[in-house]
Amino acid sequence: MINDKKVIVIMPAYNAEKTLEKTYNEIYQNFVDEIILVDDFSSDETKEIAKRLNITTIVHEKNKGYGANQKSCYRAALKAGADIVIMLHPDYQYTPKLIPAIASMMAFDEYDAVIASRMLGNSALKGGMPLYKYVSNRFLTEFENLVIGEKLSEYHTGFRGFRRNILENLPLEDCSDDFIFDNQMLALILYNGYKIGEISCPTKYFAEASSINFLRSCKYGLEVLLVSIEYRLAKMGMKMKPFSMLGKTLDIEKEIEYYNKRTV
Repeated sequence: MINDKKVIVIMPAYNAEKTLEKTYNEIYQNFVDEIILVDDFSSDETKEIAKRLNITTIVHEKNKGYGANQKSCYRAALKAGADIVIMLHPDYQYTPKLIPAIASMMAFDEYDAVIASRMLGNSALKGGMPLYKYVSNRFLTEFENLVIGEKLSEYHTGFRGFRRNILENLPLEDCSDDFIFDNQMLALILYNGYKIGEISCPTKYFAEASSINFLRSCKYGLEVLLVSIEYRLAKMGMKMKPFSMLGKTLDIEKEIEYYNKRTV
């Protein structure tokens, strides 16, 4: 716990057998109450490795997608009593050593959410981020800041933390089950007036780190532009899902797998 807040780390996993243990070993266990991994029907030994490491593990019976994986992660974390939830990819691209700092920024009620930014400190290119990804990230972030009216350094990191109230109150079930879920979630947080903090995060790019292909990246980029436009239209009074507090919030009772599909 940090400041009497229960901290749970969630890992949305898919074919992470080569990097899961390295990621796990860099988590400061004395700051974390529980680690929950959701395996999205991997074809490798991800769930077996998670079991050996004594990670609470939930296994999807079919591949549901990155966004759906996160929804399962958040339901399980809420059911487990989390006050603060840190989402960390198990691909070892982001350093888990920042978990105490990220959690502390929320545990003392300074922020409702925190993102670990690769763009602060100019570490992205030094860490091996491909130039086209760097340029795309910069362009999409500037577009979103302009349309949404914020000043975040990036919207596309896979290392982020949330306080319980965000997960309970936002209509996350109305968000996509695909990669654009991340972007929709941040837009929802801003739309509803929650405060987002940022911390500089070094990153590593290597063969085993997860990455979407060029076509999926293009699709994601177009969806990011659409989310920004939908945000602005919603602010102008138009009914645009998921930008409504009347949407579907996470139903933690739905995560039956937490009880009957866990491997530890």
